[in-house]
Amino acid sequence: MTERFRSVIATLPIRKQAGQVHPPDIAPSLSQSMFFFDFDNTLTSFDVLDGVIENFSINRDWVAYEEAWRQGKIGSRQCLEGQLRCIRAGRQALCEYLSTIDIDPHFQGLLALLRSIGINPVILSDSFSFMIDFILKNNGISGIKVYANKFRFYKDRLIPSFPYANNLCSHCAHCKTSTLSHEAFKNKTVMYAGDGLSDVCPACHADIVFAKKNCSLLKHFIETGRECLAFDDLGDIVNYFRSMQNSSAAACR
Repeated sequence: MTERFRSVIATLPIRKQAGQVHPPDIAPSLSQSMFFFDFDNTLTSFDVLDGVIENFSINRDWVAYEEAWRQGKIGSRQCLEGQLRCIRAGRQALCEYLSTIDIDPHFQGLLALLRSIGINPVILSDSFSFMIDFILKNNGISGIKVYANKFRFYKDRLIPSFPYANNLCSHCAHCKTSTLSHEAFKNKTVMYAGDGLSDVCPACHADIVFAKKNCSLLKHFIETGRECLAFDDLGDIVNYFRSMQNSSAAACR
């Protein structure tokens, strides 16, 4: 366990679950922390990008790209380029679909809690910023930085671009690890919450990891013996931080 992980995890409550961390007696410096969130199936209850692909594809060719990606035969950039070629959706139709998507109901409270203790939230996604920005705004959420892939509309086509790709690694369209390693985030205690395959690499570079239950990230951490905290929804993470605050207050009495 890294010393930075020790200091952050110190006052979290002990839970009897896979991926549990046993906290030592060192208090965290939360003002020097960053919290990075995945988006699909982390801040939402399902993978929104998958939903868009399934609902707006004109054929089933996207399935072959998905299988090739899951088997490690292609990276997510090649996968997404192929899948978006299958989609036919204008701006209005896509926005109508996105307007039906809810954010985890605990996210607003978690944002307020994190900001109140000096932690800046950031979203890292291998999805697309247009969709994320729309859903956040539609759910009344603002002021959170989003790093994600992009696309532009051309008639009924979505033309992707990948401003955060890593030319030295083709695994992900958005290299989340490179983004969280940016100069602006150096010398920070890094917290990360995610669920899937695109979260494995950045989570392995974080000091504390929240991994969604029954998903690929938690499975990887358990299989490789890495430490993390499992969660069902963001309410679990809210409870962790409230417990941290209560423990800190009790220690000051």
